[in-house]
Amino acid sequence: MLAKRKMQSKELAEILDITPANLSILKTGKAKGIRFDTLYAICKALNCQPGDILEYVKD
Repeated sequence: MLAKRKMQSKELAEILDITPANLSILKTGKAKGIRFDTLYAICKALNCQPGDILEYVKD
């Protein structure tokens, strides 16, 4: 979605008021969870739905 919106990770991190390192953890799927308010802020910034950025992967 970042590429579709022509936005860099650094810019999104600034909008979300989180560190680029924390955004990287979310992007790589290494996060164990995400707060709903963070998910809402990401979707708002990227003008998308949660299903556009989340994917279920069976362990």
